[in-house]
Amino acid sequence: MSYPLLFLFALTPSLIWLSFYLRKDRHPEPNRMVIKIFLFGTLITIPAIFVENSLEGFLSSFFDPKTFIFLALYYVFAVALVEELLKYIVVRMGALSDSALDEPLDVMLYMVISALGFAALENILLIFKLIADHSLPDIFFVNILRFGEAILLHALMSALWGYFIILSQKHENKRRLFFWSGLAIAVILHGLFDVYITTLGSLGIFQLLLPLFPLAILGLIISYLFQQVRSQKGLCTTS
Repeated sequence: MSYPLLFLFALTPSLIWLSFYLRKDRHPEPNRMVIKIFLFGTLITIPAIFVENSLEGFLSSFFDPKTFIFLALYYVFAVALVEELLKYIVVRMGALSDSALDEPLDVMLYMVISALGFAALENILLIFKLIADHSLPDIFFVNILRFGEAILLHALMSALWGYFIILSQKHENKRRLFFWSGLAIAVILHGLFDVYITTLGSLGIFQLLLPLFPLAILGLIISYLFQQVRSQKGLCTTS
């Protein structure tokens, strides 16, 4: 497979989910904003890698990398927390103050767009890494699996936090509570997924596919939240 085709192959899962979630907006966002936030989401992946690698080295000086406590701390704080914060920063700096964000639903939508941009470059880097010593069928399987798990997870976690950000804007007296609770829930769920895949996911195909079921349920919940938010009106303010 040529490199351009491999690039497109690795990019496709994020584009499919992007198309899916953009359809949830009855008032389509400007193409310039969708492209901008998606591209910024991809670019923020680069500093995320450096931060995660630095924190991995820091944690390994205190804990054995083979222990569960290391994996838990690494994937929750060095990976999940860093990634969720950086994906939010993209939206905070690139969308929340833009006039295109004119209804509550847009908060969730731009969070998803940023997440899918992040997941896109993450997936591209992984697929190009695998091509060196894995067969095309193996790479195809990994890409399909990540479509239904890791890439979807990024979108769902950002959408979930986006929903809590909307709640924080609606309830001034509980603004911080909703904002930080949303981040905490997204980080914990994200971290648990990564820990599971790293440990039990390597035991067999059943364990590897098992996360598809809770992710499907969470996907339905997020779709329901999109419907609920879509009925709300009013301008959004930054958090």
